[in-house]
Amino acid sequence: MHIDKDLVAASATPLVLGILAEGESYGYAIAKRVGELSGGRMQWTDGMLYPLLHRLERLELVSSSWGTSDAGRRRKHYAITAAGRDALAERREQWAVVADALRRVWQDVQERPAAVTERWA
Repeated sequence: MHIDKDLVAASATPLVLGILAEGESYGYAIAKRVGELSGGRMQWTDGMLYPLLHRLERLELVSSSWGTSDAGRRRKHYAITAAGRDALAERREQWAVVADALRRVWQDVQERPAAVTERWA
């Protein structure tokens, strides 16, 4: 299934902040976690993820530090900040409103598909 790029973009910040709320991580692991959380239906590219991480860092929602992997490679690790946790809580509330509205409209359409069609006729 293809997920529209507008949905991917809208969900990117809360996903990254949510993943980092679980603990600090690095780019590849964040992208892998998104894939796991979506059952493999969302695959983020470096070109999408790293500009987002840099923007979140500029906004002081995440911080970064250099570390070394078990294999000896240098990696930039990202961690959520207190401001990032506040932003995540706000995004969670916003998404709850959006998800509830979508659930309601889709439920209404399922229960009364003819009424919706007639309204526009």
